[in-house]
Amino acid sequence: MRMRGRVRTGLKGWGGVGAMAVVCGLVLAFALLLPVARSHGDGSTGTGGPGVTRADQVADDGPCRNPAIKAHPEEQTLSPSSADGATIDKIKARQGEKRKLIVGVDQNSYRWGYRNPNGGPTADLEGFDIDLVHRIAQDILGDPNAVQFKAIPTNQRIPAIQGGRVDMIVRTMTINCTRLGQVAFSAPYFKTGQQVLAPKSSGITGYNGTLAKQRICTAEGSTANTKLVDAKKAKELVSSAIISPPVPNQLDCLVRLQLGEVDAVVTDGALAASQAAQDPTVELKGSPFTTEYYGVAMRSDADDLVRRVNQILVDYRKDTTDGWQASYDRWLSATLNESSAKSEPPPPKYLRKN
Repeated sequence: MRMRGRVRTGLKGWGGVGAMAVVCGLVLAFALLLPVARSHGDGSTGTGGPGVTRADQVADDGPCRNPAIKAHPEEQTLSPSSADGATIDKIKARQGEKRKLIVGVDQNSYRWGYRNPNGGPTADLEGFDIDLVHRIAQDILGDPNAVQFKAIPTNQRIPAIQGGRVDMIVRTMTINCTRLGQVAFSAPYFKTGQQVLAPKSSGITGYNGTLAKQRICTAEGSTANTKLVDAKKAKELVSSAIISPPVPNQLDCLVRLQLGEVDAVVTDGALAASQAAQDPTVELKGSPFTTEYYGVAMRSDADDLVRRVNQILVDYRKDTTDGWQASYDRWLSATLNESSAKSEPPPPKYLRKN
């Protein structure tokens, strides 16, 4: 009965929308609103079957064998360039209504990539990641709205790129060495770290012994899931902590927390802060226990597109009128911190040579 009471009172945030149906419906109902293909395994509808490819979670090999790359994967990207190449030429060659940048995004991460339920009949996608997508489309195609958005669940991000279903993923995607063996990344555009989210009334205080005997939710294919599994094997995580079966999308963890099916969520602090803004009965517990960077993910052989996105990011950071800082102020200052200092990525290094 205690949990039911918390569920009823816990959904008063998120733009004044106070019904459980809004959050629970995001994963299913919002998927119907995007012009996406519904073929098996596409991932754009958020409905992967039992044969979902777990490309995010292959064994650490390839780039991870290099200690320098493993320590700083965010530095393994190509130098900026505004030149077109084979990949960009193909994008520009699309005709008519198909002349759009095809981008995999999230559609249910509050203030990152989501449909505003108060946004009227069109309910366009909004958020920090969405602003960046529009800037990339403006630079490459001359039109910020020349974008076909595809909703890609967490566990389908890499398969969507490798299968050619999207040109890129802009979806709070952490750069790590395992993924560098599967896709190419831009320079970092955001700094975050893994953090614990739990009910305010919980005895959990962070990533520590208070997680003993607690059920922890993560998303499949996420760095949070990989971190917890590895930490459990290395005995860095309290042995009695229970890592629940991962869910396809990160928002599913918040719903499971509200339903009392898990006791805590581990995810990027930047996402956790947005989830806490949706539900005032939960909060971040403790400090981030990793340092991670978000990047734009593309095909490994799309060198010209990687270089172009890196040039766009350079210009985006310099734009004091409608660039990175303005987007942070618009979407994230209320849920993270008025100052963006802790979220700003480091000066980029372009150490990838080919």
